[in-house]
Amino acid sequence: MSNEAFKAALSRLAAGVVLVTAQEPPLDPDDPLAPAGEDVGMTATAFLSVSLDPPLVLVSLREGSRMDDLLDEQPRWAVSVLTESQRHIAGRFAMKGRISDRLLFEDIPYVRGEASGAPLVGGALATLECRTEQRITAGDHTLVIGRVLTAELPSAEGGPLMYFRGRYRQLG
Repeated sequence: MSNEAFKAALSRLAAGVVLVTAQEPPLDPDDPLAPAGEDVGMTATAFLSVSLDPPLVLVSLREGSRMDDLLDEQPRWAVSVLTESQRHIAGRFAMKGRISDRLLFEDIPYVRGEASGAPLVGGALATLECRTEQRITAGDHTLVIGRVLTAELPSAEGGPLMYFRGRYRQLG
């Protein structure tokens, strides 16, 4: 089987789109005047519920990516379930060779999660804050299982942003 055939087959599986975020730890945690760590974000379509009791979710990260490296050292992170009107956010954080994440967050409304310190996108359909429970190497990806610490429904407006056949789509 070729990589192209595999990708084409799985492109027929519609997936919801989320923004996974985390805050880097401060450069020097012992120095209160040291600069705070930068916020980091990544668009993901490989995100799912694992368990209700305890509440667990899973996100798949490309091994060695910035988010994979960060979540290896920072156990708290967040997820914003994007709406169909937030396609620009998904595209911005999915770009390869992009500018710094600090600039990517600059004009996006967000609040900082109390449990994770990570950005939670304003107007998202749902937001979750998580603590890593387990990391599993799977091929060229890392599966990160997180215990959900908080779950909020900040917006009831619009439908979910979907990814199908290599493009962002609207439900319906």
